[in-house]
Parts: sequence; structure tokens; C-alpha cells
Amino acid sequence: MIRILVTGANGQLAQCLKTLTKNLEGYQFSFYSRNDFDVSDKAKVEAIFKTKNFSFCINCAAFTNVDTSESNKETSDLVNHKAVYNLAVACNQNNVKLIHVSTDFVFDGNQSFPYKETDKTNPLGAYGNSKLLGEQAIQNTCSAHYILRTSWLYSEFGNNFLKTMLRLAETRPEIGVVFDQVGTPTYAIDLAALIITIIQKNNDAFGVYHYSNEGVASWYDFAMAIFNLKNLNTKVLPIRSIQYPTPAKRPSFSVFDKQKVKYTFNISIPHWRTSLEKCLQNV
Repeated sequence: MIRILVTGANGQLAQCLKTLTKNLEGYQFSFYSRNDFDVSDKAKVEAIFKTKNFSFCINCAAFTNVDTSESNKETSDLVNHKAVYNLAVACNQNNVKLIHVSTDFVFDGNQSFPYKETDKTNPLGAYGNSKLLGEQAIQNTCSAHYILRTSWLYSEFGNNFLKTMLRLAETRPEIGVVFDQVGTPTYAIDLAALIITIIQKNNDAFGVYHYSNEGVASWYDFAMAIFNLKNLNTKVLPIRSIQYPTPAKRPSFSVFDKQKVKYTFNISIPHWRTSLEKCLQNV
């Protein structure tokens, strides 16, 4: 029996992992929420790792509110950096392989071609900086790691852009959505499937990987696709980022080069529109 520790049990990615691993034989997934297990508490982290003989740790715990991070840098750094360091230390001491989820926000978005894993990082704000520090803490502490950078994560679970658009459509005849930020929506079920593949292959191909769905979209494109697939009459107005000021600056370009992850784990990646259609069947 291969035992896997999963943090951030109430988040959308962990919920997707629960969905996909219900009937997975030979694997025992232990899901811990923040109430069960505070990753920022070093003593509790050490204690949890001693309770079971884990082979993998999947860190789904994160502080993902990009704008709040600007005014609450301490919490962002605690969850996305210091707590990650605690996990990395525990994984290293107990020979546990760490799978950690990171973000496109480690880049500044000034590039005009898909970002490779080796491209220079340059976060624009506190959230991206805290996630980059978390990556570096892992790289400096735990050699047996997989860092999965992803973008525009959504699902039928939790709070995300898809759920926000559907909620706003219930009360608003029209919605303004930015068209000058370009990236790729990622269905969390697809990312969860990759994580399961990594565990099953168990090929020790450690390092940083980029994963999103295939294709390119703006947030405006994403919103239009959501409403068209749901046959909603809500009007979507394309607006510039400057018309919708936020505390945190966003990368204007977040498209990933995914050749490394496709080649290493022999996977095919669905187009974002295909995955969106699947997700909307469950919303």
C-alpha cells in the first residue's frame, strides 16, 4: 500500500483528487485540512509525518488571494513560503517525495512566447513572490520534489473564475471582463490526473514542470465560452486591465510551454474548451 499525504483538503485541487482517487486500488490518500493539520506549525508537521509511512506528500495548501496578499504579506508568506519549507524539511527527513503546486505568477508576463521551466522568474507582487520563495525553499531543502506550475485553475469545487462568472450572471445583465490578460484556463481535474500519473509512474523525474490545458485565451474569451456553453444571455463587455484596477498587478501573458511534462510523463493534454465543457456538466 502506497500512502500519500494531501494538505489543503478543502481546496478545489484536493477535492478533485478525492474525486479521482475514490476507487484507486493500492493507494491510501490521507486528506488533511487546515483545521486538521496546520502546515505552518513545524512541530505538528513533524508529528504527522511520524504517524504513517508516507511515500508522497501533495501540497495543495496555499494562500491564493492575489489582491489580499498585497495588504497581508505576512499570511501570504507564512502559508506559501514558510509552511512549504516545513513540509520540505519533513519530506527530506522522512524520504517522502514532495509534489507542490505553484503558479504562473512567478513570471512577470512580459514575454510574448510560452514560458519554459528555465525562463527567468520575476514576480510582480506579494503573492507571486511568496510562491517563488516556496519553490526555492523546496529546491534548497528537498531533492525529491516535483514543482507543478499551473495557471487559471478552476473546477466545480471551491471559489474560482468559473464559479464567479456563473454567480454574477444570476444578477447582472452584463459583466465587464478584461481582454488584455492572456493565458490558459486549467481544469483542476486535469491537474489532479497529472498528479496521480506522477505517483503511479514513480520515475523520480524530479524538477519543475509547467502544466495547463492546451490553447490560449483571454479572461474575456474564457467568460464568453462559459456563457455560450451554458446558453446564458449575459452580455460580456471586453475591458482593459487599466479600467479594472486591482491592488495586485497581474501578468499580461501567462502561456506555458508544456513539452517537458508531456514528454516526461507521456501524457496528452486536453484543450481548455474541451475541459470546460466537461466541467460545466458538473456545475
